Amino acid sequence: MVIELRASELTLRPWREDDLDALVRAYQDPVLRRWTRMPVTSVDEGRQWLERTRQAWADGHRYTLAVLEDRADASRLVANVVLKGVTSERPAPEVGYWTASWARGREVAPRAVTALSGWAFDRFPGLTHLDLLHQVDNVASCRVAQKCGFVYQETLPARPPFPRDGHRHALPAPRTGES
Repeated sequence: MVIELRASELTLRPWREDDLDALVRAYQDPVLRRWTRMPVTSVDEGRQWLERTRQAWADGHRYTLAVLEDRADASRLVANVVLKGVTSERPAPEVGYWTASWARGREVAPRAVTALSGWAFDRFPGLTHLDLLHQVDNVASCRVAQKCGFVYQETLPARPPFPRDGHRHALPAPRTGES
């Protein structure tokens, strides 16, 4: 499945091999590494990360997209969004994301998550809602969830690999005729 989404000066598309350097640069940020389960600390790990994203896409259960900022001189990687846990038995997959340090505070995450959410509901019409989870101390992710229309549902207990309790937010599927 080829996909390219647009969201107010952003392009979302599957990760490619030529994104490797930008991926490794983004993961040099200690804040990003703090919130991710599988940090990329080398070019080899970056290649493995890209291969896992391609394989999961081919398997049809996880869709990971590079988010690029459309600029006059060139596109620049600013974030990553992912729809994970897509199965016929699961009516509510999870949305995840990260934002590169150089793009934080510019509404990149809300624009990208909103675009991914709209695509998910269009692509998988049986979804009842989408979940967005984050650790309780990740205040920025809580704000992103709220800006995207995800409503706080519950606090989840800590479980590996996450050392702290978490929040679960949900975005209901649009009613028929809405999106």
